[in-house]
Amino acid sequence: MASSRMLLAVAVVAGCAVGLAGATDHIVGANRGWNPNINYTLWSGNQTFVVGDLISFRYQKGTHNVVEVNETGYDNCTMAGVAGNWTSGKDFIPLNVPGRHFFICGNGLCQAGMKVAVTVLPGAFEGTQMVPPPDSNSTASDATCFSAAAWLTVAVLAVAIAAVA
Repeated sequence: MASSRMLLAVAVVAGCAVGLAGATDHIVGANRGWNPNINYTLWSGNQTFVVGDLISFRYQKGTHNVVEVNETGYDNCTMAGVAGNWTSGKDFIPLNVPGRHFFICGNGLCQAGMKVAVTVLPGAFEGTQMVPPPDSNSTASDATCFSAAAWLTVAVLAVAIAAVA
């Protein structure tokens, strides 16, 4: 009987932890990917970006890349204010800071529409999130974030359920 209660406790805690992960992976261009002649302004306008989410770029490696620039670089398709450069063809970029973020293709295709600007909103627990530092080699699993409050909630649930079991 005690072992079935403990199994139930583990299942509940695991379910809570998975539900609290909540980060959204926004795949730029959806099924069309990161390619020229796509309206990324329309795409980004249909998304809600929150601190802790990911923005993912899918493209043919060696043909395109992703460069985070400042607004001037975005507007003029230049490398002004470079903050990051990704080249894997399947780039997962954590959105750890609220505000405007600007991405372009640095291989000369920005003028053909390969640029996107996104507005990242603060998260529900802004200031208490445990988010990994930005890293140009990040992967989706590296970028998963949980808030301190979420971890505390899971811990309290675990202790409460264990006490009942």
